[in-house]
Amino acid sequence: MKKGAVAVIPNNPSRTRKYPLDKHLYAQRHLVECCFSKLKQFRRVATRFKKTARNYLAVVALAATVLWLR
Repeated sequence: MKKGAVAVIPNNPSRTRKYPLDKHLYAQRHLVECCFSKLKQFRRVATRFKKTARNYLAVVALAATVLWLR
């Protein structure tokens, strides 16, 4: 892995060579994926209506705030 990334996914049970799984890191990965899934439920975030990076970041921040307040 040239960039230092580590795969944090469980092994397929039929795989002959098993790789160790860091359960704590896997739980953190799951939280991040769930957050992205919830953010994509906001249409403006999913379709990226705001073309500039500054405006898009503002929409993502608003969506994250709405999710946090729920």
